[in-house]
Amino acid sequence: MTDTTQMRREIEEIPAAVTRLLTEGRAAIEDTAAALRARDPDLVITVARGSSDHAATFFKYACELALGLPVASVGPSVASVYNVPLRARNAASLGISQSGKSPDIVALARALTDQGAASVAITNDATSPLAAASRHTLAMQAGPELSVAATKTYVASLVAGLALVAHWRKDDALIAALDALPPLLEQAVAIDWPDLREELQDKSELYVLGRGTSYAVSNEAALKFKETCQIHAESYSSAEVLHGPVSVVRPGFPVLALIARDATEAGIVEVSDRLAEQGAHVYATSPKATAAHVLDSVATGHPLTDPIALITSFYAFVEKLAVARGNNPDLPRNLRKVTETV
Repeated sequence: MTDTTQMRREIEEIPAAVTRLLTEGRAAIEDTAAALRARDPDLVITVARGSSDHAATFFKYACELALGLPVASVGPSVASVYNVPLRARNAASLGISQSGKSPDIVALARALTDQGAASVAITNDATSPLAAASRHTLAMQAGPELSVAATKTYVASLVAGLALVAHWRKDDALIAALDALPPLLEQAVAIDWPDLREELQDKSELYVLGRGTSYAVSNEAALKFKETCQIHAESYSSAEVLHGPVSVVRPGFPVLALIARDATEAGIVEVSDRLAEQGAHVYATSPKATAAHVLDSVATGHPLTDPIALITSFYAFVEKLAVARGNNPDLPRNLRKVTETV
């Protein structure tokens, strides 16, 4: 392994990738938003797997919070294995895939298009099968991503989906927050969490907590712990962890709470401090925590963009952790860049 991993180089490219998306990709975002505004769907269906599905979860919360429009995830096997057509005349659909090549994602996207959905693809390859199966395409503009662990394409997916919502709603405050994001992501990449890295140097399990939009990024963080560090990480909503999973938590059990500055902050802080008081080693990205160890984070000035900075800082942290544990994050065990499922 070289001194600088491919994953690290791609993490450092995140601000530039987001800048390209918000400039070179702006016309496509505005045109697609106008089409969806004119269509005025009753429902949005998301189609994705892995990191892309976590981006879809983020889009779900953003769409529901900003537009009051319900969003549902549909399993790709409905089309690819069961071959059941879904009624989608009054729906929009959003397919997300870095490569745009997975057969099951493409099959469901095409089926929804055929059934009349206002279908949108978010992909890093504007010529991919997913783009061809959809009515509208938002190119991530991320450039080649060679490391198996997705980082800049995940962030680009978050930004593309959120920008679509912002322009769909004509939300000037959110559009301005997105336009101001790249330099803040530069700050986020530079943040280090050395105490948490030391904590997890020899650990094999932990919980990652979030809620709402930050639950979407806690899901992604848990996946990256597994992929790059071979740590068995489980993601939970702070509203769910006390309903049973808390029984696993014992003195010294590590917990990472990814907390955005939004309406969920007080609740996640309360759960984090409670777990810390019970002996867990809790690290939280809110300065309001008292019993939990506070991690540095970048405040973006908007509750919907805070999670994007959080996951960017997490990526910078987890790459260092993987290397410190002797792993090559560019080539995780048993994985490959493009996963083609049916």
